[in-house]
Amino acid sequence: MPKQSGRLKLSNRGHVVTIPKTMLVPLIVACAMFMENMDSTVITTSLPAIAHYLGESPVIMKIALTAYVVGLGVFIPICGWMADRFGARRIFSSAILIFMLGSVLCATLHSLAGFVAARFVQGIGGAMMVPVGRIVIFRTIPKNELIRAIGYLTIPALLGPVVGPPLGGFITTYFNWRWIFLINIPIGCIGLLLSMRYLGNWRDEDCGRLDIKGFILSGVGSALAMLGFALLGSELVPVWLIVTMCAAGSLMLYAYWRHAHTCSQPLLDIELLSIPTLRASVLGGSLFRIGLGAVPFLLPLSLQEGLGRSPFAAGLVTCASALGSITMKTLAGPVLQRFGYRAVMTYNAILCGLVLAGYGLFGQGTPLWLMLAVVLLGGLFPSLQFTSLNTIAYADVSENLVSRVTSLASVVQQLSLGMGVTIAGIVVQLSNRLQGHAHLESADFWPAFVLIGLFAMSSAWHSRRLPVHAGLALTTGGAE
Repeated sequence: MPKQSGRLKLSNRGHVVTIPKTMLVPLIVACAMFMENMDSTVITTSLPAIAHYLGESPVIMKIALTAYVVGLGVFIPICGWMADRFGARRIFSSAILIFMLGSVLCATLHSLAGFVAARFVQGIGGAMMVPVGRIVIFRTIPKNELIRAIGYLTIPALLGPVVGPPLGGFITTYFNWRWIFLINIPIGCIGLLLSMRYLGNWRDEDCGRLDIKGFILSGVGSALAMLGFALLGSELVPVWLIVTMCAAGSLMLYAYWRHAHTCSQPLLDIELLSIPTLRASVLGGSLFRIGLGAVPFLLPLSLQEGLGRSPFAAGLVTCASALGSITMKTLAGPVLQRFGYRAVMTYNAILCGLVLAGYGLFGQGTPLWLMLAVVLLGGLFPSLQFTSLNTIAYADVSENLVSRVTSLASVVQQLSLGMGVTIAGIVVQLSNRLQGHAHLESADFWPAFVLIGLFAMSSAWHSRRLPVHAGLALTTGGAE
């Protein structure tokens, strides 16, 4: 099949089935997202076992999750420029290779420091893989088909969270946790072959020069701040070093903020936040993602360390969330068309927060069916919110700004998710110490669940400030 046709022909008993570009491109990107999403959910159910193998506290393993986010935070800002400069297909394919390398390292290293470093390598791959994949989507698909395309993209990608928790728990319970990283290799190979064959290598000859000063300030600043906050409450490094990292990182991020307002082509264009729909997606979405970002870390940990469930049982409960997410993906378009973005994003955020706080009520006597029902809702409502946040960001954005918007939105999104893990870990540690427990118990987790629920609900304030007809072009194909 010629690459430029944009169609994939499959033979089925003599009949040729043709897949159009509007479905083919999202499915190729989804293959990479499936690998990344499955990896992130596989590791969360296996963290306690990995911690015990390395001789560390399970809560301290939040550093391994944060290291991945640090890799994202450092390299996401340049992914848009790299895609414009070297071509989207080339960068997307390279990202898959780097992610596969990080997976192999995670499976073979034997120390906490080495494991954290390997997660950082995975983060570099993820930093280029997902945002560049989105650039491919939004440059290929018309605005009035975005919701449909995101549905094609998200449903296969959400299979990762469905398969990941029980698979990770099963492998950890009955085999060896190292295998959870090696399963990325065949998936990555499939995505690599498809992307090299069917994706266009779009480039922008006028991409401009890379903002090196901005890259150093934003990359090093976010890395120092995130690692510093993740190390709070641990005894891995001296307290003075932790405080220095947090302070230096915060100062560098503030310096970048000043720099972005004076630079003609900043790495992350802060001025884009003047667009109301993008501002609601980025700033309001960051609060929501702080809440939801903690769940993949906090829920499996509370089920295993707090309630004594096996990794496999914890994985089965956790995957109910992904089933709820997939169910909602088929309903998101009609719901947004019926009620509009502002109403959906406002009231749905409150429902999400209530469900997250409800996780803190799980105890030894909670029936399994009730856990599954609540966690199912914990996937249903957030899925609708993520679809709304991810699409409304581009509602009022011209095509020439897609790369810049993607870089800005992706950095804030990923750092918010990582901050959720950090905040949840700190709260669990404080709760454990204040209650005087020698080991983690179920009572140590409910304050963290309440807090992340409040974070999710607080995002409703930004959504409420949107115009009534915000996002109309995405639901009708017309102009606002």
